[in-house]
Amino acid sequence: MSAGTWDGDHWPEVAESSNATGGPQAASRRVRATQSPVVRQVITSLPWLIPGSVVALVVSVLASGPVGAWLRTHRLLAALLLFSLGVILAGTLTPLTAAEVIPPELRETCDLSRTTLAMPVDLASKADVVLNILLFIPFGFAIGTIPWSWRKAGVILAGIALPFAIEGVQLAVLSLGRGCEAADVVDNLTGLVIGFVAGVPISWWPTSLRRSS
Repeated sequence: MSAGTWDGDHWPEVAESSNATGGPQAASRRVRATQSPVVRQVITSLPWLIPGSVVALVVSVLASGPVGAWLRTHRLLAALLLFSLGVILAGTLTPLTAAEVIPPELRETCDLSRTTLAMPVDLASKADVVLNILLFIPFGFAIGTIPWSWRKAGVILAGIALPFAIEGVQLAVLSLGRGCEAADVVDNLTGLVIGFVAGVPISWWPTSLRRSS
């Protein structure tokens, strides 16, 4: 996502058990408290995420019929495909807030410090790694549900190319205030594959269950 690096300092500590002071209810509140700071920071750092997601929702509802017919899949699955794509674009290709803008000297080249899959330590200490993976899971799932055809092959190729295109735009368009990171591509593709594998079994369902009426 290249919205700055959210390290472990942004993940408040969680009580180790519900036996801590306050009992189960207090422990539950502490668990919820660990989630809200990350959510708040995402919303604060990406001011166009919610408006962009609303636009994506409207477009997905209006275009799901024709897209579903073209892909020979149910319009709800086509809507998920379009909506998840819109959320990805809103979360990655819109300007950051001034406080999160990456310094220009760090945006001249692409960061190639990590080109492998994220390790457990990365998942535990860096919120942006987890978010970059989660962001692409619904998109990959929607692609996986499409019945096999040359059209699905084209969508798969486009899905694979998308993370590379996003990082290229982030590198080229300085006004976004973002940076290019190879790790983001790896994490996005990881989420894409996870979602795709989960969605493939749906593509085996009878056509009548997948196609819109």
